[in-house]
Amino acid sequence: MLLAIDVGNTQTVLGLFDGERVAHSWRIKTDARATADELVLTYRGLLQDEPVVTGIALCSTVPSVLREMRTMLERYYPHVPTVIVEPGIKTGVPILTDNPKEVGSDRIVNTLAAFERFGGPSIVVDFGTSTNLDVVSARGEFLGGALAPGIEISIEALAARAAQLRKVELVAPRSVVGKNTVEALQSGALYGFAGQVDGLVRRIVAELGGSVTAVIATGGLAPVVIGETETVTDHEPDLTLHGLRLVFTRNA
Repeated sequence: MLLAIDVGNTQTVLGLFDGERVAHSWRIKTDARATADELVLTYRGLLQDEPVVTGIALCSTVPSVLREMRTMLERYYPHVPTVIVEPGIKTGVPILTDNPKEVGSDRIVNTLAAFERFGGPSIVVDFGTSTNLDVVSARGEFLGGALAPGIEISIEALAARAAQLRKVELVAPRSVVGKNTVEALQSGALYGFAGQVDGLVRRIVAELGGSVTAVIATGGLAPVVIGETETVTDHEPDLTLHGLRLVFTRNA
């Protein structure tokens, strides 16, 4: 069984693969201060009733966690084949940006999975700590994209800076025109971010020549927004995990 681990700034997603199928998955908070010993206790607790892990694929956007993950893998899983997505690892994804080394490993993994599943040109919209729009060419190249503040951190920043505003649950209000402060905040967050995504997608599609094969939503906050968007065509919650599986296969 392959264990795929996607370490994000806010949450870490783990997926256990049975062949090409995600048999089980977990979503836990990312703790940038966690040590290798603390990490292994968490992972062993999640996996204690699962089949033996025979391979591990990892990507991380948090350097401190990546460092501790390396220590954990070396100390507790020394005989398990491991692939960490970083420079030098074969992904099969040409990175056509000014500085390929600064592109997050999760964006490259998402590009690979999107091209494998949908072909190209396509756009991946990853709703996480930030909202990432990653553009995949007709040949599976990573062309670049757009980065915007994520939904939750935007609401938190607004609540922190405005004395009479507060954090609210991310659900659809009764109407776009909010009748109270909570509904007004929910309307601005939900429909505002849906409009932001639609606007960016339309501009990207125009630059690509007018059409794409798919606009794929992924990330923990995708279910909150995609029902209100006009441009998202597919929802793939395990897109990054499948990309990690593909990278593992190419390198193991």
